[in-house]
This record gives sequence, C-alpha cells and structure tokens, in this order.
Amino acid sequence: MKTAGIILLVIGLLMTIFTGFNLVTKKKVVDLGPLEVSKEKKEPVSWSPIIGVVILASGIGLLAYDRSKR
Repeated sequence: MKTAGIILLVIGLLMTIFTGFNLVTKKKVVDLGPLEVSKEKKEPVSWSPIIGVVILASGIGLLAYDRSKR
C-alpha cells in the first residue's frame, strides 16, 4: 500500500504541474519512388489539473491509511 500511495502521490503531483503535452505524429503524404513528402502534425493532449489533485489526494489517503494501520 505504501508503494502504491507514493506512486499515486508522484503521478498526481506531476499531473497537477504539467497539464498536458504535444504529441507529434508524422504522416506520409506523397511517396513517388525516391521522392517522399511527409507532414508532421502536433496533437495536444491535455487534462484538467483537478484530476491531478484527485490522484494526489488519493495517494495521500493511501499513505495515511497505511500509517494508521500500523
């Protein structure tokens, strides 16, 4: 339980600080023998910082539960 609580704590903290990232995909547009044209597309992946706070709180809750169990 302690390990899971620490993992949730770290993930929740990172998700609260960083609210998203850009995913870059490369798509082949034209392929004519030696000539190849490709296009890079940036797709944003984002989430609400509230989700990070909820995960952070659940990690703290697991750590508190583990301590009270001892």
